[in-house]
Amino acid sequence: MALLKVEYTSSALEMATSFQVILPDEGELGQAKVVYLLHGLTDNCTGWTRYSSCERYARERGIAVVIPEVQRSFYIDGVHGLNYFTYVSRELPQTVHRMFCLSLEREKNYVMGLSMGGYGALKCALTYPERYAACGSFSGVTDLEGLRRIPAPPLHPWEFDALLGTGKQAGEENDLFALAEKAEKLPRIYLSCGEQDRLYPMNVAFAGKLEALGVDYRFDHRPGGHTWDFWDQSLRDCMDWLWGKN
Repeated sequence: MALLKVEYTSSALEMATSFQVILPDEGELGQAKVVYLLHGLTDNCTGWTRYSSCERYARERGIAVVIPEVQRSFYIDGVHGLNYFTYVSRELPQTVHRMFCLSLEREKNYVMGLSMGGYGALKCALTYPERYAACGSFSGVTDLEGLRRIPAPPLHPWEFDALLGTGKQAGEENDLFALAEKAEKLPRIYLSCGEQDRLYPMNVAFAGKLEALGVDYRFDHRPGGHTWDFWDQSLRDCMDWLWGKN
C-alpha cells in the first residue's frame, strides 16, 4: 500500500488543508472501492493511521482509504465557521477523483467514521444516499441536540453557537433522524457502540429508527467504551459485514 499525506488549497474552505490517502499497490485505482474514513472530535487526519489497523485492513482488501482533516467542525457548514460538510461530501470526492482517478460511482464509495466522524458519515450518507453504497458509524453521535444534554458534553456551548448559530438548534439539515425519514433508497448502514459508552442510548434510539424505516442495517453492541480498541474492531467488523470475512 501507498500512504500519502496531501496538502492542498480547498475552495470550499478557502484555505490550505490536509488529507491522508491509502492506495492499493496493484490494480486500476479507478476500479478500487473507496472508503472515506472520518476522524473524531479530538483527532485529526492522522488519527486512524496512528491508532488503528486501517492500513492493514485496506491492504487485505485492496481498497483505497481517504481520511480528511476537519478539526472540531462536526462535519457541518458552520454558521460562524467553515464549510466542512460541503468540503467532505462534495469537494473532496472530486479532488481525489482528479488527483488519483478514484471512482465516483455509488457502488464503489463508502463513508465511515468514529464518534464525531460517525455523525459525519451518517450525515453524508443520509443527505446524499445516491453517492454511497454503505455507511459505518462507530460510537457515533446520532443526535446532535441530544449531545447537549449528556453530562459534560464534549462540545463547549460557544462551539454549538459557532456551528448552528447563537442559541439555535440543529435544524433538519443536521438532524439524522429527520434526514433518515425523508431520504430515499438509503445505503446499507452499520452501527456499533459500546454498552458503557455515554452515547449508547442515542445509538439504540437511532437503530430503532432505522428498523422502523425498513433500512438494511446492522447494530453491533457489546461491553465497551469510547476507545480505539472498540473502533478498530468495529472497522473490521463493518468491512466483514459489507464484503464478507477476508
